Amino acid sequence: LPFKGTEGVASLSQWCERMESVFHIRNCATENQVKFATCTLHSVALTWWNTHVQTVGHEAAYGMSWKTLMKMMMDKYCPRNEIEKLEMELWELKVKGTDLACYTQRFQELALLCRRMFSEESDKVGKYVGGLPDMIHGSVVASKPKTMQEAIKIATELMDKKVCTFAEPKTAIKRKFENTSRTTRNQQQQHSNKRQNTGRVYTAASGGKKQYGGSRPLCAKCNYHHDGPCAPKCHNCNKIGHSASDCRSVANTNNANNQRGIGSGQKLRCYECVVQGHFRRECPKLKNN
Repeated sequence: LPFKGTEGVASLSQWCERMESVFHIRNCATENQVKFATCTLHSVALTWWNTHVQTVGHEAAYGMSWKTLMKMMMDKYCPRNEIEKLEMELWELKVKGTDLACYTQRFQELALLCRRMFSEESDKVGKYVGGLPDMIHGSVVASKPKTMQEAIKIATELMDKKVCTFAEPKTAIKRKFENTSRTTRNQQQQHSNKRQNTGRVYTAASGGKKQYGGSRPLCAKCNYHHDGPCAPKCHNCNKIGHSASDCRSVANTNNANNQRGIGSGQKLRCYECVVQGHFRRECPKLKNN
């Protein structure tokens, strides 16, 4: 718990807080508090205290109160310009966002260093409550806290409730977004599978052919849609709409004639003049015409 006198304003404030905690823990009597505290002074601070004892005398030096000692040390190791800066910071201090813990910690540090700003406990409570955000300020004021401990407790409880309230909608929105995204992906996958399955069924049912969209009946004989008798089918090219005698496929005509004529032991026959011995393309009748 030493204090050397070179650490600055913040260190002096922390040293004072530690001393008061030790006084309470060890049940230190009021008349012994200055004796105990000055035993922790080192270096420059110890030299300053010894000089003061020699100046005013041992009895007067150790007979002062703890608050008087703190004021003397504040005046010695906390320059006036630094205190004024800290007082300005304390005057403008407010909660940033929902970080109440940080605000409370800094407020207590500054309040200890800027004691002259608060002649009464109620002044300190009023300044603390004044720096709270609007979301809890009115409720804390309505509670009428009389001490800093009460004000800090009420403000902390209210802020915790507000933070939980803010967190619940965000969690619900995030859950809803995840569910919507999952549903959309499932629908897209189902739609993709449906299209693939539809394509397979159509291919299997139609054999790869385009489906008929007209109104003519399906013929059981030729398996085509038409009215009246079936159209002639060429035995040469296997196409519908003409006979083999009118087929324009030369190579296939020779193959068909060979299959029906030579293959069966019959002579070749011209489909133009019906004379055996030549093909239609070699028919003299066509050449004469």
